Amino acid sequence: MKTDNKPWFWIPLLNFASGLPYAVIISVSVIMYKNLGISNEDIGVYTSLLYLPWVIKPLWSPFIELNGTKRKWFLSMQLLISIAFLLVGFTIPTNGFFMMTLAIFWVAAFASASNDIASDGFYLLALKKEQQSFFLGIRSTFYRLSLLAGNGLIVLFAGYLEHRYGDNTKAWSYTMIAVGLLMTFITIYNFFFTPKNEIYAAENNNKEVHHHQNFGSVFASFFRKKQIGLILAFILVFRLGESQLLKMLSPFLLDGKELGGMGLDTEAVGIIYGTFGVGALTLGGILGGIAISKQGLTKWMLPMFLAMHLPIIGFILLAFFHPTSIYYIYAVVILEQFGYGFGFTAFMMYLIHVAEGESKTAHYALATGFMAMGMMLPGMVSGYIQQYLGYQNFFIWVFIATIPGLILSRFLIFPKDFGKKSEEV
Repeated sequence: MKTDNKPWFWIPLLNFASGLPYAVIISVSVIMYKNLGISNEDIGVYTSLLYLPWVIKPLWSPFIELNGTKRKWFLSMQLLISIAFLLVGFTIPTNGFFMMTLAIFWVAAFASASNDIASDGFYLLALKKEQQSFFLGIRSTFYRLSLLAGNGLIVLFAGYLEHRYGDNTKAWSYTMIAVGLLMTFITIYNFFFTPKNEIYAAENNNKEVHHHQNFGSVFASFFRKKQIGLILAFILVFRLGESQLLKMLSPFLLDGKELGGMGLDTEAVGIIYGTFGVGALTLGGILGGIAISKQGLTKWMLPMFLAMHLPIIGFILLAFFHPTSIYYIYAVVILEQFGYGFGFTAFMMYLIHVAEGESKTAHYALATGFMAMGMMLPGMVSGYIQQYLGYQNFFIWVFIATIPGLILSRFLIFPKDFGKKSEEV
C-alpha cells in the first residue's frame, strides 16, 4: 500500500509525548515532593499510586480500540495533559498543595495512559511489520529520552530556579508551567506531522476487523493466548527490581551523607541525567533495535536483559563507598542508561509479540497494563523497604529482585527470528 507515511518525522515526538508525561508524573514528582518537604514513605506510596491508570488502562482500551481513530484520541489526550501540568504549576503555591497536585496528576495520568493506548495502536497500524523491529529501537529511545528530559533537563531547570529564587515553591511552580507549555508545543507538532490516515498495511496480514469484535471478546482473546500464565508472571516480575530502584534513586542522590545518600543538589542530579546519560541511552536504544532487526529476539533477549540489570551493581558500590568525585556517579549513570536503552528494547519487542493478532492495540494495552502493575505495587513499598534496610542493603535487594524475571524469560516461547528484518526488505 502506497502512503506518504514518513516514520522519521512522527515517531520521535509522538513517543516523546508518551514518555514526558509519564516522567513528570512518576519520576519528576518524586524530586519535586522531596524538595517541597514530603517524606520518603509518603513519596513512595502516593507517587506509586499514580501508576494505577497505567495498570487499569486495559479496562478502557477496547473502548479506544473500537471508537474513533487513534490519532484523534492521542491528540485530545495530549491537550488534556498540557492543561493539567499548567494547573499543577498554578496549584503548587497554595495551601494543601500536596493532595491537590496529586489529584491533578491523577487526571493527567489517566490522560497519559489513554494517550499511550492510542499511540501504541497507531504505531502498530501505521508501520509494516518488518519496519516495527527497526523503529522499535528509535521509538523506545525517544520514549526514554523523554524520561531523561524529565529527570534531566526539567530537574536541571528546577534546580536553576531554586538557586535563582531561593524558593523551592516558586521554582517548581514555574517549572511545571513550563512543562505544560512544552506539552502544548508537542501536541501542536503531532497535529501537523502525524499521518492523517491510519494505515492497515496489507503486509501485516493482521487487519483488525472491528465489526466482528465486542468489548468482552477483546479481553477473552487475550487470556486465551498460548503460555498466558507464564507470560503474565514474566511481565509482572520482570521490572520488580527496577520499580523500586526508580522510586528511591533520586532520594538516594539527594539525601545527605548522614542519611546514606550522595548529598547532591537538584541541579547536579539534573546535569547527571541530562548530559552523558542522554547520549548513553540513545546509543543503547539504537543499537538494541538494530541488533534485534538483524538477528532476531531469541539471540539477544538474555544479553539485553543482563545489560539492563547488571549496572545496578554500580549503585551498590556508590552506596557502600560514597566516592567524593562526581565522575564515579557519572560512570554509573552512563552504564545504567546505556544498559537500559539496550536491554529494554528486548522487553518491548516481546510485548509486541504478545499483542500479535486481532485487537493488537487493546492486547498491547493489556500487556503494558500488567507491566505497570509490576511497577506500581513494589514501588509503593519501596520507601519503607529503603528506610528499613538503608541504602546499601536496599540496592543489594533491588539487584536480587531482578533474578526471577531473568529465570522466567528462559521459558518463554516465541518465533526464533521474531523481530528480524526480512532479507527482501
